[in-house]
Amino acid sequence: MTPPLHLSLAGQAVDALRELVLTGEIRPGARVNEVELAGRLGISRGPLREAIRHLASEGLLVLVPHRGAHVPDATAADVRALFELRTALECAAAELAASRRTDEDVARLRAVCAESRRTYQAGERFPHRLDLAFHRALLDAARSPRIAEQVRLVQQRVVLLRSGLRDDPPHQHASLDEHDTLVDAVAAGEVSRAAEVMRGHLARVCAQMLANLG
Repeated sequence: MTPPLHLSLAGQAVDALRELVLTGEIRPGARVNEVELAGRLGISRGPLREAIRHLASEGLLVLVPHRGAHVPDATAADVRALFELRTALECAAAELAASRRTDEDVARLRAVCAESRRTYQAGERFPHRLDLAFHRALLDAARSPRIAEQVRLVQQRVVLLRSGLRDDPPHQHASLDEHDTLVDAVAAGEVSRAAEVMRGHLARVCAQMLANLG
């Protein structure tokens, strides 16, 4: 269970530390230097340590007694396990989104897709924020808070593992196309099709990550 954040300062530290981890600024395998980070974030080590414990409970850090915390490295077993869980959760979410979506949900999904494509065509790296925003919009359309809560934890661990991998433009382009296809299925209320597209999308992403691990 994720521990509560008693202090707002610790909550801010969680957000800042999570961003450093998910963007790969603290690389997979790297140790978290508490002294350096506390100075960089302008906080004492108390709130920082609480933030480290919180992220460790989410699987974004590994906390070793008397040795500190480090960012976990990606392994093939980790990738496969995460995508097994993610596929089960997000295929269910895609089905629910296709049956429960509103016009506003579809408009939001299309807006995120358009912004993602604009960013890609501008030559920028496909940012994890837009990928997460797309899946978050889909989860909102599904209207299943329990599924959404679990997907969020799994997704950010996938983002973490991807942060140490090299860019893959063809993969990014394929993801954009698959997102568009998924939105079309959701908008049309095609429940089975939405789940099928999601399953294929996640299988391809998983295979790409495994290949990238070498």
